[in-house]
Amino acid sequence: MQQRLFLRGLHTLRPNALSLSQAPRVLPNSVSPESRLLVKGLSTAGDSAPPKKSSLFGSLLHGTKDDDADLDQKFFADSQSKVAARGKYVHELMIHNVKPEAWDEYVALVSDYYPKVSEDPAYKMKLFGSWHTDIGKLDQVVHIWQYDNYPGYDGSMELRVKDEARNEYLRKLRPLITSRENQIMLEFDFWYTAEPQKLGGIYELRTYNLKPGRLLEWKLEWQKGLLARKKFVKPVGAWFSQIGDLHVVHHMWAYPNLYVRKEMREKAWEIEGWNKTSYNTVRMLNNMHCAILRPFEFSPMG
Repeated sequence: MQQRLFLRGLHTLRPNALSLSQAPRVLPNSVSPESRLLVKGLSTAGDSAPPKKSSLFGSLLHGTKDDDADLDQKFFADSQSKVAARGKYVHELMIHNVKPEAWDEYVALVSDYYPKVSEDPAYKMKLFGSWHTDIGKLDQVVHIWQYDNYPGYDGSMELRVKDEARNEYLRKLRPLITSRENQIMLEFDFWYTAEPQKLGGIYELRTYNLKPGRLLEWKLEWQKGLLARKKFVKPVGAWFSQIGDLHVVHHMWAYPNLYVRKEMREKAWEIEGWNKTSYNTVRMLNNMHCAILRPFEFSPMG
């Protein structure tokens, strides 16, 4: 009877009372040895018990808690990718920062070399588009290549390493640029990349740096938001980084000009649900960047 009353008292401690780990570990002599062991275990649980892991779906939606900091990050990232990705293509985002004095030579070089690679049946890769920055980081060029998933990328890389024409291209390229970088990206499953076509006008590339663990939540919000936006603007593509800078999302839109862009963006706010998408997603961001691009003449998406 004494054991029952004592243990019942443990369950009715006020929330603002001392925790068991803070309370003196002095028990009345009338408490049995079994109860003493139980209380000792409760009082040291905070020091020795493993943290309770949240469900995988909950972690994907809301990120991991501090107690889950030891979660395997590679497994976590791969799980989000499997849920969010279309799984058909792999895209490579390639950025070249060109020396201003070498601009004409650079354009001549890539205009000659890129179409040849894209049209070569030996390669499992196609040039999706090539643009130069009109507003944003000037003298910067953006190329996007499309591969038949990872086997297509791996096979193309094996061929390119042995390709003397590519080696010659790189020898000519390096003196013309100040730096270059790339990312491997996957398409979102709700937003397929558009077929290459000549749309004319301008392209907007919006880059979002997400807080880690928010990718799936971003997808769920934009899956609804795209329904509002695509009523007024041509959605070109949406990708998230898989290799390179991580937790990065890119959206690309096509407009006839900046004035139409302004009008279409304002009209989207009149559609029910778009303001909620905007409000919910901005809280997932560390920072974002917007660039206005113009396609090169040789760009398939032009």
